[in-house]
Amino acid sequence: MNYIKHLTAFYEKVAQDNSLNPSHISLYLALFQFWNFSRFRNPVSISRDEVMRISKIRSKATYHKCLKNLHSSGYIDYQPSYNPFQGSQVVMLDFAEVLRLTCKQRKKIQ
Repeated sequence: MNYIKHLTAFYEKVAQDNSLNPSHISLYLALFQFWNFSRFRNPVSISRDEVMRISKIRSKATYHKCLKNLHSSGYIDYQPSYNPFQGSQVVMLDFAEVLRLTCKQRKKIQ
């Protein structure tokens, strides 16, 4: 996993997505940090309190809304656990691969 290429592709995707706000981006970067700590293995087990602390989101409603929006927009695959003693699972999608494929398509067109 090349995290620089991944984040570059993420920001390119975010720049075109008008439905996201700073809370979404902050939450995604907190999730990315958890993914990084797990050496980019999927799925990543997350703790709501830790993710909220890192992303600086203070409202549980905002946290859940942003998490669901990131899931429905194709940034992550969120699998809630509904168990307070077990973390929810998040699969981080590989945007570096998407960026590589997009660059190949651009070269073909030119």
